[in-house]
This record gives sequence, structure tokens and C-alpha cells, in this order.
Amino acid sequence: MSLAHRIIPCLDTDGERVVKGVNFLALRDAGDPVALAAQYNAEGADELVVLDIAASRDRRPTFLQTIRRVAAELAIPLTAGGGIRTLEDARAVVRAGADKITVNTAAVERHELISQLSREFGAQAVVLAIDAKRADDYWDVMVRGGRESAHLDALVWAQRGVALGAGEILLTSVDRDGTQIGFDIALTAAISTQVSVPVIASGGAKTPQHFVDIFEQGAADAALAASIFHDGIQPVRALKEFLSARGVEVRLPC
Repeated sequence: MSLAHRIIPCLDTDGERVVKGVNFLALRDAGDPVALAAQYNAEGADELVVLDIAASRDRRPTFLQTIRRVAAELAIPLTAGGGIRTLEDARAVVRAGADKITVNTAAVERHELISQLSREFGAQAVVLAIDAKRADDYWDVMVRGGRESAHLDALVWAQRGVALGAGEILLTSVDRDGTQIGFDIALTAAISTQVSVPVIASGGAKTPQHFVDIFEQGAADAALAASIFHDGIQPVRALKEFLSARGVEVRLPC
């Protein structure tokens, strides 16, 4: 029996508010993180991701408080990240209520961080976030909120990250982020078929069919989205009912 595919709303936070943009730019206010977390929990989301996109040190106390408030509303796993550069940063996020931690830029700059986190929390709690952008015949890893190139092949980095101890990959297409034209199937399939851990597809979702496509053609284990949920375009419960009716294995809310 195949495992159920997961639907994961994402809360990108800047201070105490949720924000959303297009291609990682033109950010707009998208609501209160605590209210949205409670809503998605009630609608049957499988997990929730909260990311501090500001990720500056003076924002860290605010982010930890947001995690505490969000975690109090959830009966589902919570993944949190943004600005986690050290083992102590990760410990603080876990103490605040996160079940998993996700790292991106810091892991690219210091690969051993992944192994340190995996030893401390277990591979199942370490999510390697990869922001990938098409560059000729490969996908380039982007860092610092998608603004800078790491000059690193995303497929190579995904394989390396898993070898270092990452238990899951959060794969975001910078090209598709916020565009609502569909997930990047080619990118997701390329990564999913080359690693042994679950891959969460992110970037570009709008319609229920986009989720069918990424699960069936992109081989994703989970799909993450933000604006379609925040803006009420596609409620989580209705999306899951659509997927189930089309033969996609999901956990239907009670």
C-alpha cells in the first residue's frame, strides 16, 4: 500500500505577519500566522511549515514567539526554519514547539550543519530546503531568500544533503514561486527519482489539478502551497476531496 500524499500549507513570516510574493519578491501581507495555523489544522492539513523569511538576528525572538503561538494551535507536525545557522539555533526552535527544523543557506555554506542536526534530532526531523532556479541545462541552488546563486547543481546538492543526514527535502522552484501556473514537474521528478527520502514540492500551485500532476508526474511525496490557501482559492479540505476522487491517496479529514 502506498503512503498517503501530504498537503502542507506554508506560512512565510516577516516579523509577526504572514507575507507572500512572486518569485520571492513583491511581498504582501497575507494574514495572522496563529489564525491561519488554526484554520489549516481544522481543515485537515497534514503538516504546517513556518519560515522566517527575514531571518535576521534581531528577528529571532519574534520568530520563536510566533512558533510558540502557532504550535499551541496545532495537532499536526510543525516544521520551522529561516536563519537557523547553528545547532543552538535549532534547539531553540525545537524548544519553541517545532517537530522538524529546516535549513537552507547555512547548510550550503557549512555542509556539516546537516550532520550535526541529524545526530542531535534524528534524520526524520531534518528538512533540507532547496530553492532551485533553472540555469541552462541544470537547476542552480539559490540562497539568501532566493536572491543569490550558490553555483551548485540542485540535483547534486540534494544527493549530498541526504548523504549528510537530511531526512526530507523541501524543494521550491524559484521560477514558479507565486506564479500559480503549476508546480515545476521536471525539477521535482529529477530530484525525487534520485534521492531516497521524501520530497516536498513547492512553488506555483493554484488549481487542484496542479496537485494531481505533481503527485502523478513529479513523483512528489508531499506538496506545499501558500497563497492559494491564504487567499481562499483552494481550501485544504476541498483539495483533498478532489484528490481522493481522482485516485490520489490522501488522508481525508474527519
